[in-house]
Amino acid sequence: MGSLSEKGGGTFAGIKLLLCENPLPPIEEAVAAAKAKVPHCNFYTEPYSAPLRRHISEQLGVPERFIHINAGSELILRQLFDHFGQQVHLLTPTYVLFPEIAQHYTETRLLPENDFAFDLAELAILRGTTLAVIVNPNNPNGGIFDMAPLPELLRRHPETRFLIDEAFIGLAGRSVAHLVPEHPNLLVTRTLSKAHSLAGFRIGYAILPEPIADDLNNHNDAYPLARPSQAAAIATLQHEHKILARAAQLHAWTEELAADLRALGVRTYPTRTYFFLADFAPHNASGIADQLRSRDILIKPLNDPALGPGYMRVTTALPEGNRHFVDALRNCCPVPRVAPFETHHHRYEAWF
Repeated sequence: MGSLSEKGGGTFAGIKLLLCENPLPPIEEAVAAAKAKVPHCNFYTEPYSAPLRRHISEQLGVPERFIHINAGSELILRQLFDHFGQQVHLLTPTYVLFPEIAQHYTETRLLPENDFAFDLAELAILRGTTLAVIVNPNNPNGGIFDMAPLPELLRRHPETRFLIDEAFIGLAGRSVAHLVPEHPNLLVTRTLSKAHSLAGFRIGYAILPEPIADDLNNHNDAYPLARPSQAAAIATLQHEHKILARAAQLHAWTEELAADLRALGVRTYPTRTYFFLADFAPHNASGIADQLRSRDILIKPLNDPALGPGYMRVTTALPEGNRHFVDALRNCCPVPRVAPFETHHHRYEAWF
């Protein structure tokens, strides 16, 4: 239950910036497809969501036997960590679930002075590592990794399985899912909760080496998705051009929000997604979050001791919600006297 720190807000009526939820609703085609299946929910879906597996197979160019589907990618991640998470290597900061479910882990720190960027060619994997995890685009900062060094890492460390979490790949970055059939130590997980706006439908899938996919499928519910969920997933994947257009709009709103925060003196970091890291130092992020909640805005501090108490992950809302968030920040935090400073790539202003 420790991962509840990442959950919450299901009944919250205000502006939710707590999770990486997409502020846009599902596309109309997904809603219509789901509604059409509701009267038939007295029947199971096809075993192992065969129509959805077939569509994913055709879309990615990967044989169906490499695909595993479950009710949300978190279930799949937990399954993989149960199998291979004895000694994990993480690139941190990362998705908060991973340190909680790894039996033991080491880490490579992504540094704020480098805008949390990292060259995977320099990744050092310790002997005995059973699972190395790369989140691309990375959560919580929204940056992407150049995945070109991955095949060499896979060859150099054949005893280590590499898990590439592509939860946000619909927003930015280059997928490596097509490489799975060539590499027995490559695991790729995805979700339709993020770019595709289907978080409430609970649809996750993985592209895995055939023996692992077989094992997970054989030890899983043969009907992992409800009929409306499966229909919504297929309809959404059939309209990826709409998802790409929405991703561009979301990123534009995110850049505008980050610029508004910088105008207040908040330090922000580059992102390719619809969320970003912000450092409110010298203010304490926990105090800011408490004040914002009283103004119907739900957000939480990052709580990464290595970075300090000022960090929060900020997810874009719709433009009206973003304006309300910025106005609330002006009211709950003292207006700073600002002075410019520079980092490796960007010029920012600092709170005093």
